[in-house]
Amino acid sequence: MTTATNPTQINSGIGGTKNFYNWNWQDKQYQVVYETIGAGNPVLLLPAFSTVSSRTEMKGIANLLATNYHVTVLDWLGFGESQCPPVDYNPVLFQQLLADFIKSVFNNSIIVIAAGHASGYALQFAQYNPDSISKLILVAPTWKGPLRVMGLPDGVRNGVKNLVRSPWLGQSLYYLNTTPSFLRLMYKRHVYVDETKLTPEFIAQKHKITSKDGGRYAPAAFVTGAIDPVANREEFLQLLDSVPMPLLMILAENAPPKSKAEMIAMAELGQVQTVRLAGTLGISEEYHEAVTAVIEDFI
Repeated sequence: MTTATNPTQINSGIGGTKNFYNWNWQDKQYQVVYETIGAGNPVLLLPAFSTVSSRTEMKGIANLLATNYHVTVLDWLGFGESQCPPVDYNPVLFQQLLADFIKSVFNNSIIVIAAGHASGYALQFAQYNPDSISKLILVAPTWKGPLRVMGLPDGVRNGVKNLVRSPWLGQSLYYLNTTPSFLRLMYKRHVYVDETKLTPEFIAQKHKITSKDGGRYAPAAFVTGAIDPVANREEFLQLLDSVPMPLLMILAENAPPKSKAEMIAMAELGQVQTVRLAGTLGISEEYHEAVTAVIEDFI
């Protein structure tokens, strides 16, 4: 049985009420953190998967929507403040987590806003539970992990994942890829457009997310493509084609070329309403005001 515990007030996160969802997976229970803010019709925000994935990156959107909606923001298992167990992170795990979470926490149909890789999981849930979602918004949707985007073969990517999971060498490799200087470089290249926003304080906050015990397991799965929600573009487009509810995609104009090519392919589907905005893979955080304005027009 999966349960959501009584909420407790906090000042961190998005500034709302922190909750703990106790999720059973393969005969073990894990604690997943989520936060709620505002009042009105329910909206679920799903942050993108990344080494620094956290509900805090959805804070701007959440606070703006909270004036009219009851907003819930999730920290995926293995990311943010949620528990980070050394489990085998794979698509089935996250598909089941999302399905169990929605069915446990919400009583009525909801609006779902998903960023990055979370888009594929939202689409998969919507495909099999069309009555549970009234509208779906995908923000800079992606489906390929970074090493898959680079073209590394399956064997190499699996080897990297296993190395990062190893006790001593793995922690060292993870440390080298989460230093403040490395995080700033990645944000500058792929995540933010305006590098003046990458202040020491901002990077320190992101680095803190990576420093949690067990924090390397889920990011290793993301980076190596082990939690890619689909295997290829055709499968993702079929998902888009299968959902019956109104669907909006926000295309990030400054996204890396390969990621933008995937978004353009999605936009070519007739049933996908598309809005193009300045921004790259971190558009939901960097340009949250513009993103929220488009979302409010849609919903």
